[in-house]
Amino acid sequence: MSDFEPFYDVSRSYEDNYEQGPFGAFAEALKDGNGADAAGTTSEGASASFLGQPVNLPFGIPAGPLLNSRFTTAAFHMGFDLATYKTVRSCAWGCNPFPNVLAVHPKSADGSLTPGSAELDEGVLADTNYEQPISISNSFGVPSQSPDVWQPDMRAAIEAAGPGQVLVPSFQGSRVEGMSEEEYIADHATTARLVKETGAKLMVMNTSCPNEGHNRLLCHNPLLVGRITEAVKQEIGDIPLMVKLAYIPSDGDLELMVRSTVGHGTVQGFSTINTISAKLVDANGNQALPGAGRDRSGVCGNAIRGAGLDMVARLAAIREKLGLDFKINGVGGVVSPADYQAYRNAGADSVMSATGAMWDAELAHKIKASR
Repeated sequence: MSDFEPFYDVSRSYEDNYEQGPFGAFAEALKDGNGADAAGTTSEGASASFLGQPVNLPFGIPAGPLLNSRFTTAAFHMGFDLATYKTVRSCAWGCNPFPNVLAVHPKSADGSLTPGSAELDEGVLADTNYEQPISISNSFGVPSQSPDVWQPDMRAAIEAAGPGQVLVPSFQGSRVEGMSEEEYIADHATTARLVKETGAKLMVMNTSCPNEGHNRLLCHNPLLVGRITEAVKQEIGDIPLMVKLAYIPSDGDLELMVRSTVGHGTVQGFSTINTISAKLVDANGNQALPGAGRDRSGVCGNAIRGAGLDMVARLAAIREKLGLDFKINGVGGVVSPADYQAYRNAGADSVMSATGAMWDAELAHKIKASR
């Protein structure tokens, strides 16, 4: 890592990154002040789109490392035509303690993790030895500024998009102790309304971060997601809505998710996958991330590409089987142009990279040059 600086500096706290970032090539892109990426046009031209919005290339960065408008604007300048504003909430929400990111080293020869495997519960080595192809922990807890901070900043982020580029807001509901299910649903709708007020042309609802405890992901309850998306659509009207999903092992559950949302006209697409939860240990077998309740973390990057491709292919098969019209955004382990194409071949209408982009600021340019 000594010869490269990711645009999100994993050696600094989340708060420092928010106030001082981005870093590396993204910081230089902001200094240049040349506006949006000049090499944005591709062979797909005006025919490429993301939830109805024209894009130069349907490739970008998902929710996570783009903390505010400085980060999203830098992403646009570096040729990422889809820049996702980190997930926001209806109230301020703190971050997990530092460190949040460690390098993760699965045992398999190709560095992959398999959903449901024993290794995820027995322990995966995590340390500060960042090696390519990169896999990392994602232990932030979905922090958010208050709406009076993120709303004006999101407006600025939307306005900074160049021709053929789209700012993608991400949001989620917040469950607090004592909250009823109806209140939880209402908080999603409130947050969606707050996003709509920024002038958002589309939005993604996050149902897939393990912030409510392991195995309590919202996307594991398709019927509840269906009820929430109905409430959200009442607030946002015709604005396209995409739902971010974790890995869902059961085809039946995945089809129920589609039927409960797209089937009711409330959702226009799915983004998948988020991280894969794993127990992380240091070289001595002890808990790698300090603090209570942090024995497990989401893992992202190279390790989850196989699972991401599997989810995209299964969603595409369900789309064909049911004859429903919805978009698929493929996420997970995209570190090269070949990975982008693999997701497109699996049925993804668009593709995003978080970890890969953090460690390779030129990834969008490389994909465009390869086409």
